[in-house]
Amino acid sequence: MQKCNSLKEIREEIDLLDDKLVDLISQRSHLIRQAASFKNSVDEVKAEDRIEFIKQKVRHKAIELSVSPNMISELFTIMIDEMVETEIAEFRNTDTF
Repeated sequence: MQKCNSLKEIREEIDLLDDKLVDLISQRSHLIRQAASFKNSVDEVKAEDRIEFIKQKVRHKAIELSVSPNMISELFTIMIDEMVETEIAEFRNTDTF
């Protein structure tokens, strides 16, 4: 992590990180849409065990990086819930039933 010398510089760095975060979330979303084609049912799309694994993994990573695990957990819960809905819609649109 670089040391910033002004509030302006900090804000510029935050803006760059925000752009990267949105890009990464977009990439994740595209992969989620692809995953729908490998699923056989809506229950398989929901993948409760996988979701729990991801939530625990990111909580542990947050603790390692001294970031609030509760905040990370909440962010991932929102993201995963939305992406599961997207994947269900994608699954249904592929006429897999």
